[in-house]
Amino acid sequence: MSKNTLTVTDNRTGKTYEIPIENGTIRATDLRQIKTDDDDFGLMSYDPAYLNTASCKSSITYIDGDKGILEYRGYPIEQLAEQSSYLEVAYLLLYGELPSKERLAWWEYRISRHLFLHNSLVELIQAFRYDAHPMGILISSVAAMSTLYPEAKNIHDPAVREKQIWRIIGQIPTIAAFAYRHRIGRPFNLPDSSLSYTANLLYMMDYMNQRDYEVNPVLAKALDVLFILHADHEQNCSTSVMRSVGSSHADPYNALAAAAAALYGPLHGGANEAVLRMLQQIGHPKNVPGFIERVKKGEMRLMGFGHRVYKNYDPRAKIIRKIAHEVFAATAANPLLDVAMELERTALEDEYFIARKLYPNVDFYSGLIYQALRFPIEYFPFLFAIPRASGWLAQWLEMLEDPEQKITRPRQVYIGSQRRDYIPVDQR
Repeated sequence: MSKNTLTVTDNRTGKTYEIPIENGTIRATDLRQIKTDDDDFGLMSYDPAYLNTASCKSSITYIDGDKGILEYRGYPIEQLAEQSSYLEVAYLLLYGELPSKERLAWWEYRISRHLFLHNSLVELIQAFRYDAHPMGILISSVAAMSTLYPEAKNIHDPAVREKQIWRIIGQIPTIAAFAYRHRIGRPFNLPDSSLSYTANLLYMMDYMNQRDYEVNPVLAKALDVLFILHADHEQNCSTSVMRSVGSSHADPYNALAAAAAALYGPLHGGANEAVLRMLQQIGHPKNVPGFIERVKKGEMRLMGFGHRVYKNYDPRAKIIRKIAHEVFAATAANPLLDVAMELERTALEDEYFIARKLYPNVDFYSGLIYQALRFPIEYFPFLFAIPRASGWLAQWLEMLEDPEQKITRPRQVYIGSQRRDYIPVDQR
């Protein structure tokens, strides 16, 4: 009868060890028993960038990169994008189940009650230079919320935790809108709780006291779908930071500010900006074949294709492609969409990219949609952070309630100098 174990023979000593396998993994600490002698620390695994190391057990998001599957709490992303709303998905991530009609109304009401910013936070946003990067404003503002709501440090009180979650999800869009209005030198629009989550964001950013102003429902819906697609994505860089900082029992504001700082990096939250700049550089569909050849020669990079996890078509990209057409039908035509479609068609028919399993990812079309909604390029990472806040918070809660989790402390492989004695400066 087969056993759910791994047998390892250490060729240095000839000893054999039997290591349990659980959920397709072995515990790295089980390797510590493999030693050459009693003074040996024991074997460690070495995995830069955590390419094949699981740091936690999670029931939030499931990804099968080879098959192109993404699920939140077991629900396919395609069904959620088509039938749900962002706030309902946020509830699902945080509470584990879809809400009843009454519970959803309660949840939406709680969030709407926390759309308004503390006056001190408004003053902080106004203190930034007009050209400050919005992600810098986001990171600073969320961290500052820790000082405005000091009870947040009581992270082991479920009621206190829940209230901070309402505040963060409610206020992050308002921070985004105020940062934008500060940048363009316009007065702030206070939140309108009668509008949907995304319609309120568009209203706060766009309203200029026009008579009979109305948020375009097609654009609000498109942004809502994008928020659903970006809500969580397993243990990526920023989520890992949220868990790592949270493991020290920092309050959720400081942990989320750190996660947002990780998202600020161009290899994470800035990828769709890079796609847009690439499409602008190509300029016209007729220039696509020449650009593709330069990519294959290593002279250029094909942005928006390929993913660390997905080795198939990113399921989010398929949804966004459809949304892009709906947005452009409701706004001014964007010639870059034609460039994007021709680039996608050409790459997916080229054996070079097929062999390398390079398929469009979520960033390929999202930048075009954000541009059509008239968001400045610098705001693209912020628009990523707004919905990802619910995923970060769900992961933070799960980490706090996991009895196996401790303060994060990775090991290292020391390759520096052996012990040596200090030499006074006049003798060197």
